[in-house]
Amino acid sequence: MNWSITFVPFVPWPVLWIIAGIGAALMVLLFWRARRGAVLRLLTLAALLLALANPHLKREDREPLNDIVTVVVDDSQSQTLAGRTGRTAELRKALEERLKEVPDLETRIVRSGSSNEDTDRDGTMLFADLGQALADVPPDRLAGVIMITDGQVHDVPEKAAALGFDAPVHALLTGKDDEFDRRLEVIAAPRFGIVGSTQTVEVKVSETKPREDDITTLTITQQGKPPEKEIVRIGQPFEIPVEIDHAGPNIVEIKVDGAEGELTEINNRTLLPIEGVRENLRVLLVSGEPHAGERTWRNMLKSDASVDLVHFTILRPPEKQDGTPINQLSLIAFPTRELFQEKLDQFDLIIFDRYQRRGVLPLLYLENVARYVERGGAVLVSSGDDYASPLSLYRTPLGSILPAAPSGRVVERPYRPALSELGEKHPVTADLDGARGGGAEGTDPTWGRWFRVVDVSPRDAEVLMTGADDRPLLVIGERGKGRVAVLLSDQAWLWARGYDGGGPYSDLLRRLAHWLMKEPELEQETLRASSKGQNLIIERRSIEDEIDPVVVTAPSGEEMTVTLDQGERGIWQKVVPVDEHGVYRIASGQLASLATVGKANTREFAAVTASAEPLAPILEGTGGGAFWMGREEGSEATVPRLAMIRSGRVMHGADWLGLHKRDAYHVKGVRLFPLFSGFLALALLLGLLAAAWYREGR
Repeated sequence: MNWSITFVPFVPWPVLWIIAGIGAALMVLLFWRARRGAVLRLLTLAALLLALANPHLKREDREPLNDIVTVVVDDSQSQTLAGRTGRTAELRKALEERLKEVPDLETRIVRSGSSNEDTDRDGTMLFADLGQALADVPPDRLAGVIMITDGQVHDVPEKAAALGFDAPVHALLTGKDDEFDRRLEVIAAPRFGIVGSTQTVEVKVSETKPREDDITTLTITQQGKPPEKEIVRIGQPFEIPVEIDHAGPNIVEIKVDGAEGELTEINNRTLLPIEGVRENLRVLLVSGEPHAGERTWRNMLKSDASVDLVHFTILRPPEKQDGTPINQLSLIAFPTRELFQEKLDQFDLIIFDRYQRRGVLPLLYLENVARYVERGGAVLVSSGDDYASPLSLYRTPLGSILPAAPSGRVVERPYRPALSELGEKHPVTADLDGARGGGAEGTDPTWGRWFRVVDVSPRDAEVLMTGADDRPLLVIGERGKGRVAVLLSDQAWLWARGYDGGGPYSDLLRRLAHWLMKEPELEQETLRASSKGQNLIIERRSIEDEIDPVVVTAPSGEEMTVTLDQGERGIWQKVVPVDEHGVYRIASGQLASLATVGKANTREFAAVTASAEPLAPILEGTGGGAFWMGREEGSEATVPRLAMIRSGRVMHGADWLGLHKRDAYHVKGVRLFPLFSGFLALALLLGLLAAAWYREGR
């Protein structure tokens, strides 16, 4: 029960203050002129103001409320190092037991960072989780906040006023103040690079405390190349040249040797994917003669924004003699020397469309093309009956690299192109529209018919499509560092014209051309990984019936082996739940890929030594303190003494921490007793008025 005096005025307070001001001015005038009865008039005015203010005696029935202390437990990844997980659990248990001994104190536990599916979160966000936990806590009940953490907190407010409460914040640091760690920092790294160029990655090796030996060794491994070692100075930036030798991710692993006594080697390595991109692909299209399908190739290649096309059609072979004077011919001479000797290596793909030996290209130049393929180039032969003739390209030096040997026969009868068993898995043909008719396995394609196919025997090659009587229709192969393909019919243009329902001519020709130019998306053996929330999605494409297991390396260096589930069309897949945030390395045989869960360059392992510096502004601003709780293994967890203090600027000492004693309460009932109203106030006012009037009349 609590007693107090309160006012319930009959008029608003501003009106009451105006009346009081006017009365006070009149009283000053009366006293200045020494008028009789001034004192009585002053008393009358005071009684009138008191009556208008209507004072009451208030009695409150109060129920005391417990003070609230919030304990924030740091469950971030850096807390898993150096035995901090066990130490944190022990400190929490000991602290809860000690808080239970304090009367009228309620304890709330907030866990921050454990199994957080918010992938946009980067680092330890204790104050964000604290703010959510205090949303229903009145500030006048909060006794204080105690954080069990290593001190590496990444959302510390600049000033204590931003917290929204006036209570001490204390930190129980789970590490030791003499911890040492070495880490590898990436200062600058390109995300993209032109294939064939050299990009520069800049790194630095940092240590928390200076040591006598100021040099160490970096091990640099680029996918598909032997490791290289470099001697670097600690604390000084070091540039690493990286050759972008293929399109797609070029994975570079950089690792620094561990140091004796360092806290962890997790942050001693980094994986960097640099995406290799090609400049516009240069394609040389040589049409041996005008024909109905010639413009199909031209239109498809011209419509591709990533392709620069050079197209020549041989309209007049050298042996043609019709008596027309040379100066009347409007034909452009075929620049054979320039294209097939001087600038041959500048092309990414050479397409021979119904070309046969007609004296235009000397055999020496075709031999150059064969060497060009062996060195990494690409050749596609789109053939008709010319490929089966004695003048076939196969009967030239180019035949040494072509994947199909003609028998000399041409089969001419209607058929619908179909996928081979391998073609159903290969990325060039696997997803072509209409390949499975209505979608059921084994259903015939719904494509339009073709009427000609050259009979061949594959040579160290793969058949993706078949024609009449299951004869090879599309044959591909690899030669040296390059690739070759032969399309054994010149009737793809029927699909382009929509004959008999048409077919996916554009997709087929485009994919075939890009596979020959080694586009990563069309490789038959690929390994890709992506993430969604806390799940790692691994996808493996292969034309083989069995594949190797996948080894997943977490950001902490922990490895696990995953067996993928077989799907359709050569796709193997698995969804793997993971706990850590950062870059995961996925490897299967010679293939490797990277995937990022959460942030790629997470701040969790950028600095792992325990420190009170990040929390210092808040600790000082609220009067809280930092207590080092690191200890030798086997010793018991001890927490500072607790003291409940009603006021004070410094809320901690060497071995104690203070909490505000709030004395908060809940009002259960209120009763009001008038003090100056009714007949009592009326009688007093009338008496004073009568006395003043009597005094004035004498």
